[in-house]
Amino acid sequence: MPHPSTFSIVAYDPRLQAWGVAVASKFPAVGAVVPWVRAGYGAVATQSYANTSFGPHGLELMGSGLSATDTLERLLADDEGRAQRQVGLVDASGEPATYTGEACHAWAGGMTGQNYCVQGNILAGQAVVEAMAAGFEGAPGDLPARLLAALLAGDRAGGDRRGRQSAAIYVARVAGGYGGLNDRWIDYRVDDNPDPVPRLQELFELHELYFGESEPAARLPIEGEVRQHLGEILAAHGYLPPEQADRQEAFTTALNEFIGNENFEERADASAGWIDEPVYAFLLKKFAA
Repeated sequence: MPHPSTFSIVAYDPRLQAWGVAVASKFPAVGAVVPWVRAGYGAVATQSYANTSFGPHGLELMGSGLSATDTLERLLADDEGRAQRQVGLVDASGEPATYTGEACHAWAGGMTGQNYCVQGNILAGQAVVEAMAAGFEGAPGDLPARLLAALLAGDRAGGDRRGRQSAAIYVARVAGGYGGLNDRWIDYRVDDNPDPVPRLQELFELHELYFGESEPAARLPIEGEVRQHLGEILAAHGYLPPEQADRQEAFTTALNEFIGNENFEERADASAGWIDEPVYAFLLKKFAA
């Protein structure tokens, strides 16, 4: 049976009330197997001859009030293949637990820290999980950025000693999903790539560009040079006839259509007269002559 020979981090952010997993492996589509997360319940990474029932069952147990440690004991007690399993959990309050069975392929092991655990098997060595822990603890930013920093640190410390193939990140927070209608805040996968972790970071940067939010004070008013450059882009790409560039109603209609086609509705409002600076810079780079 194929087995995800994997390194992962499972963590909790008490400020954001967010839980997440980041994982990489020399195994295709590792994101379809290892990470399991639910806001308010916790997070699970199940790997090494992965028992995928550990994901939903572990979340159910932690959601009922069990700690990560007690949940881990319950999961392993009923599993005849426990000697080959590896699993990391963080519960609803951030308590971590990690387990590596004695039959996991070397190097295999894990460690815990405040609100997180890291673990891996068939690794280049213990330095991989140590680099992940240091990367997570030392990284700035919110939980997704810190998870990715940890994953990159482990990858560059040697990662899976067989090579690289896939990576994934899954982070949940209450109402963190698109439109605030679910808890799936960050959910990106690189299923088959010769260097998947940097590509996963690129996808996260796109997420931040499209779905991030600037402080109101940092938004650019659509006037003066900003309006001029946007008008030039609209004219050059057929949204606004040049003779109508000075008509505010026509300009607003054209810009709203353009912003919608580029999927930046969350980061600009032509009718209200503002655009987030990172989006403006991106549009200039992409579309300006």
